[in-house]
Amino acid sequence: WVQEEAPDVLCLQETKCGVSAVPPEIRALPGLPHQFWASAEGRPGYSGVGLLAKTEPLNVTYGIGDPEHDADGRVVTAEFPSLFVVCAYVPNAGRGLVRLEPRMRFDTAFLEFLRRLDAQKPVLLCGDLNVAHAEIDLCHPRANRANPGFTPQEREGFTRLLGAGFVDSFRHLYPEARGAFTFWTYLGGARARNVGWRLDYAVVSQRLLGSLCDSKIRSTVAGSDHCPITALLAV
Repeated sequence: WVQEEAPDVLCLQETKCGVSAVPPEIRALPGLPHQFWASAEGRPGYSGVGLLAKTEPLNVTYGIGDPEHDADGRVVTAEFPSLFVVCAYVPNAGRGLVRLEPRMRFDTAFLEFLRRLDAQKPVLLCGDLNVAHAEIDLCHPRANRANPGFTPQEREGFTRLLGAGFVDSFRHLYPEARGAFTFWTYLGGARARNVGWRLDYAVVSQRLLGSLCDSKIRSTVAGSDHCPITALLAV
């Protein structure tokens, strides 16, 4: 699928894979020779992201400059001539919301990081942001108000991101689209019944909207409990 899609930049989240353990077939993906991997320090099989690019970035950084979160390997940022591409795997609030407070601290620190980038050049944020922002973004909103990914605190965190000059590209283009989900639990045949959540986003700086061509959810692509999304920008 990656070869057919032929992206300029491929962002992967929750890789659960240290740099030395990246499979050779990923290392050898045609057209994506520039690869940057982050993984959790001392926690094999936890978290992790990867950013793969067709052309070499001007600069690559890891983390958001916050020691509480950077050891988890959740963010890789690549600078290109016209924009920053940020690949992010936002923390889950956890069963019983046991990690909601650390999650909210991450949201605050991450927004400040994105603002600092945006002050330099436009930003494209791609990743599993672990929140369904509005009721339209999950199948059963009423039943999930106290569950991870749909608490008022997490939703407000995303609202603050939008209020800081960023745009949810999919909702900008398809404000009324229903059943547009990117995650389905493996339990109970949820994907076949489209009982899902939209947790994966391409978020852009407002000044990139003139360059936004499309934002697609590739819901027919199998291989994970999430599906890929694709942002198309003329930059």
